Amino acid sequence: MSTSSRKIDHIRICLESPVESRETASRPFDDLVFVHRALPEIDEEDIDISCRFLGKRLSAPLMISAMTGGHPSVKRINENLAKAASELGLAMGVGSQRAALEDGRLRDTFSVVRDAAPDIPLVGNIGAVQLKRSGPGILDQLAEMIDADAIAVHLNFLQESIQPEGDRDAFGVAGALREAAKGPVPIIVKETGAGISRETAASLADAGVKMIDVSGQGGLSWAGVETYRAAEIGDSELEEMGRLFWGWGIPTPVSIVECRSAGLDVISSGGIRSGLDVAKSLSLGAGLAGIALPMLKPATKDAESVIKALSPYLRALRICMFLTGCRRVGELEGVPLVVLGRTREWLESRGYDLREFSAYRELTK
Repeated sequence: MSTSSRKIDHIRICLESPVESRETASRPFDDLVFVHRALPEIDEEDIDISCRFLGKRLSAPLMISAMTGGHPSVKRINENLAKAASELGLAMGVGSQRAALEDGRLRDTFSVVRDAAPDIPLVGNIGAVQLKRSGPGILDQLAEMIDADAIAVHLNFLQESIQPEGDRDAFGVAGALREAAKGPVPIIVKETGAGISRETAASLADAGVKMIDVSGQGGLSWAGVETYRAAEIGDSELEEMGRLFWGWGIPTPVSIVECRSAGLDVISSGGIRSGLDVAKSLSLGAGLAGIALPMLKPATKDAESVIKALSPYLRALRICMFLTGCRRVGELEGVPLVVLGRTREWLESRGYDLREFSAYRELTK
């Protein structure tokens, strides 16, 4: 099956079937609770949720994360997403550009994003295996294709393990990332739903990588998506493997903490379903939050539908900042945060001192 055909399968399944992680009954972000400040002592109108990303100003610390491209029928989806991002002043990433490298006729399914949003930070995308095989020079081609500000190199080995056409050769990827990090095009190493551990983050930092998009467990499961595809072609063994590994991975809040402990800049994605989740991500140390699946269905309609879906994220972020006494998004990292449930168990078993997120933050200022 061609890369382009596979991409349209993915979009169809994500639109028609339940594909989110179902490892536990509760969402990882539900384990995080802000300590309410009854006397915030700020004027809500003075709150500023803007930030900078890749040298450009954003109206809020949000990115429409990589979703699609590479098939003629999804060009309009990317265009609608880009128009919404431009209107709201947000960043955007595109899906893997591999299909456009294989077939130049598909380039405009990606370049339409820059045409529709000339000023926003835009992140291109390629798989780590493709980077290894093509060499770091491929990054220049990808950046030129869409006038990208950076390229996300995605690690999707869980998906590849379940995908019927999966490529499971991960040998040499670390070296390829090391070479890519030396080049002129900024790279962001991005997982695709299974998170990144402290150990992996430390090795990436040693390789010269500066930024990680954790894309942790708790949102869309690519093992789940590939489970449906395996079932459609009658591969019962891969279908069984997909169901077994559907909830595999490091929860997004845990992965944020792990990657920040390695000294890297972090984008939080994987299960971001509200502006409150964005605020919690920033409190844990992320600089930006990415949203993908919730924007897909609105993007099949028009840009206005995407804007309508994104607006509550911005409103909730402002309300959360008001109720915790934060005038600037950077101040959220100093707000007391109670960590409960499975997330607490994860972090404690990994050796983290949870006082770092509690009232101890206030006492040590």
